[in-house]
Amino acid sequence: MNPIDVRALLADPVQAGTYFVDARDRDALAEAATALDFAVVPIDLQGCKGKDDAIARIAAALRFPDWFGGNWDALADSLGDLSWWSAPGHLLLFVHADAWREANADDAQTLVSVLDDAAAAWRARRHPFWALWPVPAGTLEQFEP
Repeated sequence: MNPIDVRALLADPVQAGTYFVDARDRDALAEAATALDFAVVPIDLQGCKGKDDAIARIAAALRFPDWFGGNWDALADSLGDLSWWSAPGHLLLFVHADAWREANADDAQTLVSVLDDAAAAWRARRHPFWALWPVPAGTLEQFEP
């Protein structure tokens, strides 16, 4: 990956959203986002047990306020706010997420939808919001639309 191209891509809120990416590109994407002064937030789902655990891990990683409700609606509201974490862009990086995503397919689909909605809301404010799911290169094609 060319870091200049990656930075330009990440800085463009029109392109931002939720994407499954080649795991080999994870570090380059995080470095490019860091170079843009984005809030880069790894969300580790290794050993995650179900929806409530996933939401709790996201809330902890993003330092959600104490009033966070711990459900899909509260997650959507908090992702659309992030006023406590000011940055020119946000990049959420879901790591070790394959087993959770496979074991919790419906919840994973709901989470991707919530993340897409958050990206669209941020896009309307011209603010890049990315949620990236690194997956092994050999499985990437199964996530293409």
